[in-house]
Amino acid sequence: MRVATWNVNSVKQRLPRLLPWLDERQPDVVCLQETKLADAAFTELLGAEAAQRGYEIGYYGEAQWNGVAILSRVGLDDVVTGVPGAPGFPNPEARAVSATCGGIRVYSLYVPNGRTPDSDHYHYKLAWLAALRDVVAAGPADVMLCGDMNIAPTDADVFDPEAYIGQTHVTDPERAALAELQGVGVQGVELHDVVRDKWPTERVFTYWDYRAGMFHQDLGMRIDLVLAGGAVPDRVRAAWVDRHARKGTGPSDHAPVIVDLDEAPDGDIGPVVPPPSAPRGRRRPAKLPQAK
Repeated sequence: MRVATWNVNSVKQRLPRLLPWLDERQPDVVCLQETKLADAAFTELLGAEAAQRGYEIGYYGEAQWNGVAILSRVGLDDVVTGVPGAPGFPNPEARAVSATCGGIRVYSLYVPNGRTPDSDHYHYKLAWLAALRDVVAAGPADVMLCGDMNIAPTDADVFDPEAYIGQTHVTDPERAALAELQGVGVQGVELHDVVRDKWPTERVFTYWDYRAGMFHQDLGMRIDLVLAGGAVPDRVRAAWVDRHARKGTGPSDHAPVIVDLDEAPDGDIGPVVPPPSAPRGRRRPAKLPQAK
């Protein structure tokens, strides 16, 4: 079973890339984030195309912002939208949908950004993650949390830790909240970060800012994760970032993460496909495009 997660940054804008990607990569389960469409509009845009490819769809959307979806051709049972007990900002936002697909409880997650450290949105992010942790802790054990976590787990998951000083995504409370989520695996077994388990020392990013040539210089972050629990981690045969989907005309600023269970149709082909061409030792001044 091939499971993929991709922050598409607008399904409507990305449709000319999404449909060929589905045909090329042939994922069995696809978790999408930042769909930016209300449910009816999502169905109108993608429903027929998905059905032709054998996918059922579970979605939770809102117009213009946020939005998550799961496409599955291995079953889509017990669809739940949102995170019970999670706060809104101020109202509930379309940031989570889950369903049982092929015997695994799959979540498509778009964690709040946090905006700036210690802001109201930052505290909302931490409270939202705590509510998600409580839901996941209730089981089942066989689970995959897929999506844009908006947190780089360690300094190894950003191109230059000094560049992120004073920014969200890397602060100690955010990383602690992610670690607590990862530690809630049912029956005392924590969730596995399957890409990092597979490639513990490799340079792997999933997001590159559109500005300042960040992608072409491979100056990115790894914030799109797949956390797996129960028997799932032992089934992983390949885990990689489809960097090709970030190239070319009109891409999302995120690349898909692909995890193959039980068998790997493309083999164990490496952490990033294709690998970046920029020299790995290249550095830039410790300043991000958005930094004041």
